[in-house]
Amino acid sequence: MEAQNKHFRVAIDVGGTFIDFVLIDELTGRVRIEKIASLPDELAGQLVAGLSSFGVEPDAVRQIFHGMTVGVNALIQEKGAKVGLITTRGFRDVLEMGRGGRTPVYNFVYKPPAPIVPRALRREVNERLSVDGEVVTPLDLEQLDREVDFLVSQGATAISVAFMHAYANPAHELAARKRIAARHPDIPLSLSHEIASVWREYERTSTTVLNSFIQPTVETYLNSVRRKLTEADYDAPVAIMQSSGGVADPEMAAAKPIRTMMSGPAGGVIGAAFLCEQLGYSNVICTDVGGTTYDVALIEEGKILERSETAIAGRPIVGSLIDVTSIGAGGGSIAWLDHRNGLNVGPRSAGASPGPACFGKGGTEATTTDAHLVLGWLDPEYFLGGRIKLDVSAAAAAVERVAKQLGLTVPAAAQGIVAIAQNNMANAIRTKTVARGLDPREFVLLAYGGGGGVFACAVAEELDIRKVVVPYAPANFSAWGILTSDYMEDEVRTKVLPFTADRIGVALETLDELEARAVNAIANYGFAREKIEVVRRLDLRFLGQEYTLTIGLDSAWRDPESVLTNARREFVKAHRQLYGHGDPAAAMELVSVRCRAIGKVQPPALARVEANADTAASRERKVHFHGTQASVSTPVIQRESMQPGAVVTGPVIIEEWTTTTVVPPGWRVNRDDYGILTIEPVAR
Repeated sequence: MEAQNKHFRVAIDVGGTFIDFVLIDELTGRVRIEKIASLPDELAGQLVAGLSSFGVEPDAVRQIFHGMTVGVNALIQEKGAKVGLITTRGFRDVLEMGRGGRTPVYNFVYKPPAPIVPRALRREVNERLSVDGEVVTPLDLEQLDREVDFLVSQGATAISVAFMHAYANPAHELAARKRIAARHPDIPLSLSHEIASVWREYERTSTTVLNSFIQPTVETYLNSVRRKLTEADYDAPVAIMQSSGGVADPEMAAAKPIRTMMSGPAGGVIGAAFLCEQLGYSNVICTDVGGTTYDVALIEEGKILERSETAIAGRPIVGSLIDVTSIGAGGGSIAWLDHRNGLNVGPRSAGASPGPACFGKGGTEATTTDAHLVLGWLDPEYFLGGRIKLDVSAAAAAVERVAKQLGLTVPAAAQGIVAIAQNNMANAIRTKTVARGLDPREFVLLAYGGGGGVFACAVAEELDIRKVVVPYAPANFSAWGILTSDYMEDEVRTKVLPFTADRIGVALETLDELEARAVNAIANYGFAREKIEVVRRLDLRFLGQEYTLTIGLDSAWRDPESVLTNARREFVKAHRQLYGHGDPAAAMELVSVRCRAIGKVQPPALARVEANADTAASRERKVHFHGTQASVSTPVIQRESMQPGAVVTGPVIIEEWTTTTVVPPGWRVNRDDYGILTIEPVAR
């Protein structure tokens, strides 16, 4: 097949309940979507089955993008490798001691999760480096041999090496790898300076052992995917989504799977940034509503908010990642009463099995989906395009059990369940905006995911946000977003220095070194070096502070004086926004330097979406809205039937086969040429 005939790109986003597929024809821009159930034991085969459902010849597919949850699921379920840790003498208990504090400050009975590596498998060796990387105690190789042999004899299937200050000098870790690989060539190794080249031994060690914990599982899965694709005659290269919002090849993802932990939510945010740039929106709140979680991210002045540390299942992970806040609020969130008979919703979820009561799979507890069905927001005959028939009576019975305990009618209880879920979502947005000194009213709310359009207007009303955008095919939007992702490589190194004229040169030299490494990694994917973009950043703080702010360096700031002057100005500005103060003359300190290399991928063009006259018939059903005592006769229309430029005033329910958008009274929806819905309050 000639290269020009390879004109299809595919994105696959594996979630806990469904696998989303997006196929785009690069010649026409036409987008097709598919959604199938996610079966954990058959994921690789399901990927091929989903691809085949499009009816496109394998040799016509140019590239496959893949976002996955294999690693994060393995960690959350604690189904990973038996990890052995080799560390510096005196530091085997770092994972147990942590930071010595209680993360939930007011929970006096809090117990942190047990270390992923039991104490018997945390072994010490004689070696020590100074904070500057100077050798204080040479590595005892014979002792290393004995300790590694012990770990293997105890059944360790992966080994982590985390030596003190290895970020400053990796010599001892490299020597350890050479020695271990010679004696045990088949055992996977993770070195801390390669996984997280930063200070803070607890977080660095935690990240390294978690990488080892999920590595065999992720590597096995990716090998299975490639094998299944080959058997089905797909020869297109596969790109794996990273938590940073970029993609990498399967080999990198298999070696450093810790970078893929938040790949699903990252795809949606990257897609949001691309779409909103086309639409002219620079301040955007990204909201992804799934069956279990509500994910919130922020785009401020066209830039995605990022972070360098997170925690999953109570265990810290350091690395470059998009700043996504997830709360337990989704379609499967369970309504329950606390000891004071107060109504709560989430974080516990009914999941895919048994699922909400209305799924008819044995679930009996009321969920937000059951409440939506009782209120008339969902069509029991058209859930997932009719593939799933919802049981209205089962939903009503589940909500009624809650209603009786509260002394409410069934519709009132359902409204209460939905209102609490919406309030939880609004609070999640406040942590991203108000808590950072930002006004949510100055942002557009972009709603996607299977439940995004159901909750969007109510959440926006709670926050007084005046514009809601629901993209085309919102339930598959995260998969579509993966198609807009670039190849990306991040390098970071801790370099604690005074932020002064006599020391800034050292930081810039380190940045040059990191840039060379990052650019080489992207060039190995086939990108021309002159077309690779580079982003440089510094982690700065005022002298005496504990934590830092990351400041991007403009490409024009190449000499020491311009870096000192401009980075200081931007740091003080960011500090004042976050904390309300910042002395421009105060002494500052550099902690880490960061460099990102980007190989740009041609993003999909926005394709015009014509209306489908065959679905033009509309109908009505009774719907309960917030603040109304009685149900309201509400038009129900198919999204496909809406003509470009069509404007409809609420209340109206807009249905498509993968999701529903609810436009309440007092709001108006507009459909543009690209099938995108813009919803705004009616002028009063």
